[in-house]
Amino acid sequence: MKIRFTLNKQAIEIESQPDCRVVDLLREQLVLTGTKEACGSGECGACTILVDGVSKLSCLMLAAQLEGREIKTIEGMSVSEELHPLQKAFCDQGAVQCGFCSPGMVMASADLLQRNPLATRQEIRQALSGNLCRCTGYQKIVDAVDSMVQETRNKS
Repeated sequence: MKIRFTLNKQAIEIESQPDCRVVDLLREQLVLTGTKEACGSGECGACTILVDGVSKLSCLMLAAQLEGREIKTIEGMSVSEELHPLQKAFCDQGAVQCGFCSPGMVMASADLLQRNPLATRQEIRQALSGNLCRCTGYQKIVDAVDSMVQETRNKS
C-alpha cells in the first residue's frame, strides 16, 4: 500500500506492507536509525517520535496510521548541522551516556516543552515516566529538560 505523510518537514510517499510497524519503516525502509527499538511492546519509550506534535511509540503504530500525518524523528530536531537546543541541553547536562534511550527521551521532552514550556521538575518527571533509562538514573535527564524551562523563564 502507498502511504503519504510529512517526515521531518519533507513530503514522503512510500510503498509499505499494511502490517509494517512505524519503527521498522523508519529504521529499515527510510534508514532513519535514530529511532530505537528496545522492548517492542510500548514499555520503554526508546522508539518515541512526534506525530502531529504529540509523542507516540512507533513500535505500537502501523505504517498505515501515518497517512496524512506530520512526523518528526530525532533526525528532524536539529537545524542543518546545529543540535536543537534540547539536544544540546542533554549533552551539556551529562544526560546522555550510552545514548540508546536519548532519542526517545528528547522526543518526549520536546512534546512536554511544546505543551508546557514552564513545566515543574515534578511535571518533567511525570512526562518522562514512560521512558526507561538504565544509565543516568534520570536526574541528569530531568536537569537537562529543566535547564530548557529555566532558559524560557529567563527570556520572559
